[in-house]
Amino acid sequence: MRMRGADSRPTIPMRTAVRGVQQPLPPLVVTEAPQRPASGARKRPDRRLHAIDGLRLVAALMVVVHHYAGTYRVNQPGNAIWGRPVSEIMPTVFRFASYGWIGVEIFFVISGFVICMSCWGRTPRQFFVSRVIRLYPAYWFGIVFTTGVLAALPGVWPRQPWREVLLNFTMLQAGSGVENVDRVYWTLWSELRFYLLFLVVVATGLTYRKVVVFCCAWGAAAMLTPVAGLPLLQLLANPEGAWYFIAGLALYLMHRFGQDLLLWGILGMAWLMGQSELGQRIDEVEHVSGWRGSVLIFTVFLLVMVAIALGAADRVRGKWLVTAGAVTYPLYLMHYVAGTTVINRLRDVMDARVLVVVVIGGFVLLSWVVHRLVERPVAGVLKRGLDTSFARLRNAGQAG
Repeated sequence: MRMRGADSRPTIPMRTAVRGVQQPLPPLVVTEAPQRPASGARKRPDRRLHAIDGLRLVAALMVVVHHYAGTYRVNQPGNAIWGRPVSEIMPTVFRFASYGWIGVEIFFVISGFVICMSCWGRTPRQFFVSRVIRLYPAYWFGIVFTTGVLAALPGVWPRQPWREVLLNFTMLQAGSGVENVDRVYWTLWSELRFYLLFLVVVATGLTYRKVVVFCCAWGAAAMLTPVAGLPLLQLLANPEGAWYFIAGLALYLMHRFGQDLLLWGILGMAWLMGQSELGQRIDEVEHVSGWRGSVLIFTVFLLVMVAIALGAADRVRGKWLVTAGAVTYPLYLMHYVAGTTVINRLRDVMDARVLVVVVIGGFVLLSWVVHRLVERPVAGVLKRGLDTSFARLRNAGQAG
């Protein structure tokens, strides 16, 4: 929303009587009071929202349980993971786990919220560094770990050629048509495209108006590119995931500036487009859950996010929630291929439900260890190295 400057209104000359003579006073400039981008809302200070850390863990566990006991793959006769349909082994677990894939869409919404919050007031360099140190350390470990498990326990998943494994370290393998070491890495490609687009807005300086315009422009592109027949534009627009990220951006603007009709409109459009994408994914990929249940879960999650954005969870604090949020990324990266391979080896040793709980608990613990002993130290080294490199670039530019 445009702020009017000091020269946007005409000046009003004022006179007063001094010793009987009309003397002009300096002109009084009349300006409008600054307008808030949301109706009557006071801007909230940015601070870590522990409730979102909790939601991250919930979303991660949804995805993990789905992959272990709720996918179309594990419900096929003679599947390599359980040996027979999981709906026969634990029908109640399967019924709930079949909806766990929605955790990915929840991740995308949370990502839009958190990225906008963490980038506010930052430079493009700071944005780039923050994304590199957040994404790559745990991801690199995940590749090494998963490749090691496949080498030690063959038979469930095929091993990739070394040249493809090495290309995975770039996180750009999807752009080269190379398979992911772990199938869950497909979401990282969607995240990277979001970062690339949002970097343009960060470079111009984030404001309420610019983020709103970005949401509208990206949403329009996501709607039009599937029928435009332009592969490059469709790749950038990411119509499969765009509206989830847009929902997160709108929710953050609600959190920072307060709610207004425009933000509710963007969020409503994101819900409408999201429910359609959920149905399409069920038809084309999942095949195990229903549209109504999926939309209900997604709707409840958005309402919870609205409550968090508007301050209902500001008092929710806890160090354990911070830890929960920290382990979700390593957990997501390592759980699928390695976890299903472990299930294959132990499925005849213990009860299926106990096995799922034990494997999940083991990977949560491993994720905490990776966060403390790998992710944090490597991120520190990367940050120092990148800061030094950018300082050198800046100094070289000034010297040139």
